[in-house]
Amino acid sequence: MGIRLKFNLVLIITLSLGLAFAGLMSNEILQKNAENEAIHNAKIMMQAAQSIRTYTVNQIKPLLALQNKRQFIPQTVPAYAATQNFQDLQKHYPEYTYKEAVLNPTNPIHRATDWEADIIEAYRNDDIKKSLQGTRDSITGKQLFISQPIKIKDEGCLSCHSIPSAAPETMLSLYGSANGFGWKMNEVIGAQIVSVPLKIPLKRARQVFYTFMSSLLGIFVFILFILNLMLHFIIIKPIVNMSHHAHDISMGKLDVPEFEIKGKDEINDLAGSFNRMRRSLDNAMTILSSSK
Repeated sequence: MGIRLKFNLVLIITLSLGLAFAGLMSNEILQKNAENEAIHNAKIMMQAAQSIRTYTVNQIKPLLALQNKRQFIPQTVPAYAATQNFQDLQKHYPEYTYKEAVLNPTNPIHRATDWEADIIEAYRNDDIKKSLQGTRDSITGKQLFISQPIKIKDEGCLSCHSIPSAAPETMLSLYGSANGFGWKMNEVIGAQIVSVPLKIPLKRARQVFYTFMSSLLGIFVFILFILNLMLHFIIIKPIVNMSHHAHDISMGKLDVPEFEIKGKDEINDLAGSFNRMRRSLDNAMTILSSSK
């Protein structure tokens, strides 16, 4: 096995291990960054929903208070306002969803599904818990969700949701009296849930990973090529020339020229030693010839 082959084997194994390690580390970092990006987007959506709710309560509801006494206006309900805004958003980004899931809602569109009901029950069982997040599989792929509990903190809510007889007649005519009642003060009745797709940031992470690994592989191949050139001209070629000279001298050809020494590295030191050995051998042969 020649020097070149040994050198390349060691170099390829080393670079392969480095490439594998870099691949594992970069993939883990990119996957984590993709998840953090999804969480960041979900938090922005949640804060947007909170802002819409606050705006509705503080600015829209007071303006329509008188009209609301004559006829129930859904637009004055914070949950309705936030949901309607995000329904418009879903026309452009259908995989990004916001829902105010409730176990016993007035409006059927807010009724919690099985997995949403599990989140609500987690809040009802742990009154201290302020948020939950996780991932779930959907028909469009894996999604990340974050949630916050919906808790009755304003007695004004009970005017519409305590008993049917206390609710506005216009609300009863719109939604009926079968659902959305019996709520109690400080009770968790539902959860705000934002879901965002993970496949989009994960796809970008894969593209970045493939680009990074391809670039790194290209750099490694370039390094391998450059090192092989250096190995050939600095080490292998001089050694092969010395081997040929040594072979010729061993066969009695003492007229071979000496090596030209151009530098001060180990190979040139070896060439200088070879030249001195050749001159010594030449002198010894001359002395032997003259003594005969």
